[in-house]
Amino acid sequence: MLRLDLRHVPKLSTPRLILRALVDEDAPAIFELRSNPNVMRFIPKPLNTSTDESLLMVREFHQASLRSDSIMWGITVKGSNKVMGYIGFWRILKEHHRAEIGYALHPDLWGQGLMSEAVAATMDHGFRKMRLHSVEAAVTPDNHSSIQVLERNGFVREGHFKENHYTNGVFVDSVIYSRLTPVKAAK
Repeated sequence: MLRLDLRHVPKLSTPRLILRALVDEDAPAIFELRSNPNVMRFIPKPLNTSTDESLLMVREFHQASLRSDSIMWGITVKGSNKVMGYIGFWRILKEHHRAEIGYALHPDLWGQGLMSEAVAATMDHGFRKMRLHSVEAAVTPDNHSSIQVLERNGFVREGHFKENHYTNGVFVDSVIYSRLTPVKAAK
């Protein structure tokens, strides 16, 4: 069984980004993401309808981290403290040393390679510090941008599930990608 202590969310840095713990004050920025139909188009969850819903989400992430059940970071561009996205291991299967990664980014930052940077930093932390053996990601088959981000970060396609999620009155497919720990990270 994987033993984790995720009560402290460490700050992670990439050439252009800082990944930091989410705080209550980030709720408006999270609402901006979770209420945006373009951002949520491929995330099988209902749109947030109030900042209070986003605040609850931030607090749920915090509580899950205190229980060491998940870890999430706010994505900020260096030089600004405003959260422009989020990323993390939202589901951790400790008995299997496996986690599921999830993320979202503000449309103003799409197409710049920033999510690839964030995924690389998160994966490095997951393998080196958390000692994960594997990480999975579930995406809809037509989310080509996210698939490119995953493939650039060493994920491989494992399966395609037909209409396995029901969201917003529609059944949608999921494609599962995964990545195993690199040999050097396991030592």
